[in-house]
Formats: sequence, structure tokens, C-alpha cells
Amino acid sequence: KELHSHLSSRGEKGGPVHRFFSLGAKCFPGRYIVREYERVVIFRLGRLLPGRARGPGLFFYLPCLDKCHKLDLRLKTFEVPFHQIVTKDLVTLEVDAVCYYRLENAPVFLTSVSTTSNALQLLVQTTMKRLLAHKWGIIKSHFPVRKDVKLPDDVKQSMAIEAEAQRQAKVKVIAAENEKVVSESLKLAAETLSGSPAAIQLRYLQTLQCMTSERPATFFLPLPFDLMNLNSMPRVQESSGTSNPTKPESEKEQGKKKDSPML
Repeated sequence: KELHSHLSSRGEKGGPVHRFFSLGAKCFPGRYIVREYERVVIFRLGRLLPGRARGPGLFFYLPCLDKCHKLDLRLKTFEVPFHQIVTKDLVTLEVDAVCYYRLENAPVFLTSVSTTSNALQLLVQTTMKRLLAHKWGIIKSHFPVRKDVKLPDDVKQSMAIEAEAQRQAKVKVIAAENEKVVSESLKLAAETLSGSPAAIQLRYLQTLQCMTSERPATFFLPLPFDLMNLNSMPRVQESSGTSNPTKPESEKEQGKKKDSPML
């Protein structure tokens, strides 16, 4: 190459010596240095050379027969714009994403895909599960869905109505459970108070006190006199208990008086 440039600078382009050295420079094997993150795919006379891609390091090729294509194996990214998808519950969403990818098989990739970004973008938009096919020589590194998700207005309204209905249903269920617990407690309290009339009177007075303690007000309630007398109920029970045993004795005496010795 240096000899060819030297002869070209001197203007000896058409001579036989120039053509000889030019042909020798083209036939002499060239050298190519590949970095660690790069690979080189070689086509000889239009055909892909068998084997894996060359690199990293130094390798030789024939300039007149071979054509080298250098590829980068580092991680690459591109942004997928907003596109509509339909979920399993038939909800339409607008989602954008960021795709991270890297080359796995350089020869297959170079002979399979012409425009990488367009192919990957269409593939990401059609499916969220399978981004890239292995036959393209590319594997997916990771695919995070961004936080920006747009919902249509009718879907937002439907979701709001459904959420409100669920909240109201939960409130009704909680209220019914509380009412059940309260009714059971009232049942137990009624069974307890039924055996003690004085306790009923005290509970009645406590209820009146609670009514007047929250807000100062005047209440007119018809209240029997016997209900206010706490000592009346036990005395009534004692009097009723003592009167019952004397009743059969009086009936016996009346029977004796009716039965005369003459009969």
C-alpha cells in the first residue's frame, strides 16, 4: 500500500511497474485488528465464510477477494413509542417501553436482518412476551415497561364506577357483620336483664342520662311512678310470695266451714 501511494504521488499510474505493484498489494494478505467488543464477518466473493465471526485480536484477509463487516456487540437501547395493546379483560391501553438488546450471533444477524431498529420496534409492538427471535442472532437483555401508561377516558370512568361499587359493597358487608354482632350482644343483654327487673329500671335511667349528657335539652317522657321506685318491685315480689302460701289454707278453712257434721 505504501509503494502504491508512493507511485501514485509520482504520477506513474499507467506504467507496467505500477500495475504490477498494485496487483501485488491487492493479493498480499491484509491485516485487521478487532477490539474486544467487536466482531468481523467476512464475505469472500459474495459468500459468507464458514465458521464464527473473527475477533477479538489480529487476523488476515485477502483485500481483492474478501469484504469485511464490523459489528458491535455492546448493549444497545432504543425507545418504543406509545402503542395500543389489548389485555385479557378486553381493556385497551397505551404503553411505551424501552428495549435493551445485544448481538449474539453476528453472521446470522448480518444475513437475516437489514434494519435492526425497525424490526425490533415492530416486534416489540406486536408482542410483549417474545421480543426477539433467536433465528435473527439477537437475544433480549431485559425489557422494562415504563411508568407512563395512558388509559382512555371511558375505561377510566368504568374503572372508577367499578371501584366505587366495590367500596360500597365492602361497606355494606362490614355494616351487616357489625349489626349481626350487635344483635347477638343485645340478645344476651336482654336475656340477662329479663331475670332482674331492677336492672331494667337502672338501664332505663342510664339511657335517659346519656340522652341529656351529649346535648342540653328538655325531654318529656311519660314515666310510671312504680318504675321510679326501685324498692317497689322486690316488695311486690315478697308480698306476692307470702300471699300465695296462705291462699290454700284459707280455701281449706272455707271447705271445713261448708262441711257440717249434719251432712
